[in-house]
Amino acid sequence: MLPTTPYCQKKAALTHEAMWMLYRVGTPAVSPDGKWFVHSVTEPSYKQEGQVSDLWIAPVDATSKPRRITTGKAGEGSYAWSPDGSYIAFTAKREGDEATQIYLLNMLEGGEAQRLTRISTGVRSPVWRPDGKMLLFTSLHFPTCFHDSCNAKKSAEKKALPYQARVFTHFPIRNWDTWRDDKRAHLYVQHIDSSEARNLFAGFALADSSGFYLDRACWSPDGKSIVFTGTDEWETQAYREAEGQIYQMDVSNGMVSRYSEKAMQFASPQFSKKGDYLYCMRTAANNGQVYNLTRLVRYRWPKMDSALVVGDSLDREILEYSLIGEGIYFIAEDKGRNRAYHCKTDGSEMHRIDRANKGSLSGLSLSDNVPTVCLVNWESVDAPSEIVRIDERGEIIPLTRWNLQALDSVELSGSETFWFQSRRGKQIRNLLIKPPHFDPKRKYPLFVVMHGGPAGSWKESWSYRWNYHLLASPGYVVLLTDYTGSTGYGEKFSQDILGDPFRGPAEEINEAAAYVINKYTWIDGGRQAAGGASYGGHLANWMQATTRHYRCLISHAGLVNSISQWGTSDAIFHREVINGGTPWSGAALWKDQNPVFYAEQFQTPMLVTVGEQDFRVPLNNSIETWNVLQRRKVPSRLIVFPEENHWILKAENSRFFYRELHAWLAKYLAP
Repeated sequence: MLPTTPYCQKKAALTHEAMWMLYRVGTPAVSPDGKWFVHSVTEPSYKQEGQVSDLWIAPVDATSKPRRITTGKAGEGSYAWSPDGSYIAFTAKREGDEATQIYLLNMLEGGEAQRLTRISTGVRSPVWRPDGKMLLFTSLHFPTCFHDSCNAKKSAEKKALPYQARVFTHFPIRNWDTWRDDKRAHLYVQHIDSSEARNLFAGFALADSSGFYLDRACWSPDGKSIVFTGTDEWETQAYREAEGQIYQMDVSNGMVSRYSEKAMQFASPQFSKKGDYLYCMRTAANNGQVYNLTRLVRYRWPKMDSALVVGDSLDREILEYSLIGEGIYFIAEDKGRNRAYHCKTDGSEMHRIDRANKGSLSGLSLSDNVPTVCLVNWESVDAPSEIVRIDERGEIIPLTRWNLQALDSVELSGSETFWFQSRRGKQIRNLLIKPPHFDPKRKYPLFVVMHGGPAGSWKESWSYRWNYHLLASPGYVVLLTDYTGSTGYGEKFSQDILGDPFRGPAEEINEAAAYVINKYTWIDGGRQAAGGASYGGHLANWMQATTRHYRCLISHAGLVNSISQWGTSDAIFHREVINGGTPWSGAALWKDQNPVFYAEQFQTPMLVTVGEQDFRVPLNNSIETWNVLQRRKVPSRLIVFPEENHWILKAENSRFFYRELHAWLAKYLAP
């Protein structure tokens, strides 16, 4: 039995160290016989070289503890059982590797994992052929280089150039934190008994075009062809959404056929067991909306007709799915939680299969041979991700307890979900987090935290970026509001932010704050702060422009000027959609709901933070915010993280960020 904290000993509030050093548990991969599952476990460290990540195996019936099956400094990714259960394939960059390769772990004979691939540009996303004799995977290639020797030569030539320059002729030029280069994704196959890989795109001219983007690929049940989703319109995103295609390639001769639908995007293809249907995720594009639900669609194969939307009446985003036996298992987002569902292959008899009364699910894994074995990751406001089994009654059966002992010594006050009706008549969901050692006789400041997106939500989940309990730990009540534009409440609720990017959501957030202050005597309405990141940072800047509710504000990766954000971001067209036209079109929202045009009203002390490698909300907008604040003589502090992107991911940077955030709140929320 795991030790517990004696009842007489007061538990400590969550610290950054206690949060950061929790194990990170990866997704489960169930063996074909349904008896075992493999998962990754990362043992974190504040020093990158001290972090350990390996694969562990455990029985599905939980009769013994997990056992480590790999060792090494580099972590393993994309792990998958062969169809007969004799091998586990995974990707890793091990000692002596110049790039990530595929390794095979023999589960029948044991021993060390053996490297399968030797490709200079590295590999990713291995997929087993149904007979378990060959793997399909992806590698990035230079244009016109269809053999690895050519890629190795090109790489060497590029390193030897006496100058460094990036040259572009097509949009986009950047993505999140990476400059786009001229390499393109190619599909390969390699037999497990061979040392040679074959480039399937050797005769596929489209693969080297600037507009081609590869999404996912899968094998046909007979192993004779592959199907992959993608687009040949990647470069159109400066002025329209890239519409997608579904491609079929004959593995023997490389012949390609293509299917497309007007104004649609496709992803994640899977075949039915008999091969008579092809399923994929489909999302509407270029329909004038800022958000569209991703739907699961079934097509009759190979005619690609008789399209059937699975679960069309659900009105929820399907996040992942798996075809098992005569049914479909999937995870869908619903009101701040990810829930598990099952239906027949035609979408009928849909029902929820988990009976969890809190938390969120992800990482769906099942055995096609034993469909009653359903494993997922489960996490909640009070617990990071662990692996559980959903039994036939829908009960959640824990299979891993990596963080149970560590969390047992920490005071987590839990959360409360409440709804209220906004002035616009909408039902708005909220999460409320109480501080540690909560005493209803005391008065606590209120910290309003705004989520990004806007197509996102405050989930019943564990976060390291904005950990609810760590934010509350100094003695704050934390309020998390799913404003209009959030996901999990139906497509219309998410689309209603169109034409009202900031004002409406901000009003709902302010109404939520007023609601809890009026409802709870232990919240001090005179001491409020607000903050957020990404779209939440945009909203923080809008609050700066429009309200005096808050004693201080925190903006991470937030735009202050919609026009300069449009002009420098790696993604621009959706900003035209939400604002009703280009910045030069005369559309009123570019001024009416643009914080910088209200700069004369800036007066709330503000902490501004940003990652220098963030290309989604580039550094210039945070500098622009800072310049306005300094010009207006508003108390302010700017923190730039040179190594970070849109998120603050490095351990010491994260610790510093939380320390600065808490210091800023303490300065302005003191009684």
